Amino acid sequence: MRKQLIEMLEARKDEMIEIRRYLHENPELSFEEENTAKYIEDFYKGKDVEIQTDVGNGHGIIVTIKGGKPGKTIGLRADFDALPIKEETGLPFASKNEGVMHACGHDGHTAYMMVLADCLIQLKDELPGTIKIIHQHAEEVPPGGAKSIVESGALDDVENIFGIHLLPIAPAGHVGYHSGFSFAGRSYFKLGVQGVGGHGSSPHMANDAIVAGAHFVTALQTIISRRLNPFDMGVITIGSFDGKGTFNVIKDRVELEGDIRYMTGDTSKIIEKEVRRIAKGIEEEFGVGCDLTYTSDYPPLYNDPEITAMVQGFLEGANDPDIKEVKESPPMSPSEDFAYYLEKIPGCYFFIGCTPKGVEKPYFNHNPKFDIDEDSLLVAAKAVGYVVCGYYGIE
Repeated sequence: MRKQLIEMLEARKDEMIEIRRYLHENPELSFEEENTAKYIEDFYKGKDVEIQTDVGNGHGIIVTIKGGKPGKTIGLRADFDALPIKEETGLPFASKNEGVMHACGHDGHTAYMMVLADCLIQLKDELPGTIKIIHQHAEEVPPGGAKSIVESGALDDVENIFGIHLLPIAPAGHVGYHSGFSFAGRSYFKLGVQGVGGHGSSPHMANDAIVAGAHFVTALQTIISRRLNPFDMGVITIGSFDGKGTFNVIKDRVELEGDIRYMTGDTSKIIEKEVRRIAKGIEEEFGVGCDLTYTSDYPPLYNDPEITAMVQGFLEGANDPDIKEVKESPPMSPSEDFAYYLEKIPGCYFFIGCTPKGVEKPYFNHNPKFDIDEDSLLVAAKAVGYVVCGYYGIE
């Protein structure tokens, strides 16, 4: 069956590319992917599978492939939402939706998964178990789709789960993995600082919100340098400081927004505690009012070491000319809502290289010029196919 599956995937490489280009041309934002979901649903209609739609808090789809033999249930996930980015690739199949772009590779994730799933459906009589194909909406916008799909109970019977991400940090044919904490968690905060406005000539009659806000920005950096263990990863970024006004008018209010990254739950708790403490301290020190909104978006992504080692073994033993290198990679600081699946279900999330041919410095995900080497679609399909076959002991 393994040989047959791989041959089927190779024969349908052009179909993967065709699907990817259609999706790339017709991107939809998180929680708005109605047409994309309909396209995916229509692909599976008439096939011998169970289709669940509108799973979770949006347009999630779960396709259940029941094998002809009893066995474990696993999940395979691909996301399908796009980003609010104006495309600048110049591709002949560039986005038709102004200001919306598949700049993170989710079009490729969906394309390879649809074809892989269809091949597994055709071979399901030989399959010793059940596979749930998770076409997930809204990965890009918190709270995301993964958390709600987990909470729906639709995956309660899934014993292990797998997923991939296309990343242009290596050429097509390169597969990377990391055991343990592999992608950072992410939190968001917004702070409003309320002072008293006044004239620049009479600061004693006002209470400058900009000065208080500036001290908050500086104090935050001491969390990383003085509150975290030097061996623990943490990043605090102030992405917005809204204090625009008139040059000789003391601002009465400013608003700041920030992004926080961390690699463990314990680090997350330390940073949140300190951010709240500093905000209270700014109130006391400057006599201003501070209203803080703090939300934890995605947890750190933890790859089960035993499952990851298993995936590594399956891929290294594939001896497939399209999978040229299987290599351990360092942990990454971006966040990924696949982490919610892994909080409940042991599994592995790994990446597939997709740097366009002949490009030395590729544009990374979320860039308006982001593109992939479409050979990576077949690599992704094969890699996940080998994992499925290895997991079930299929030769």
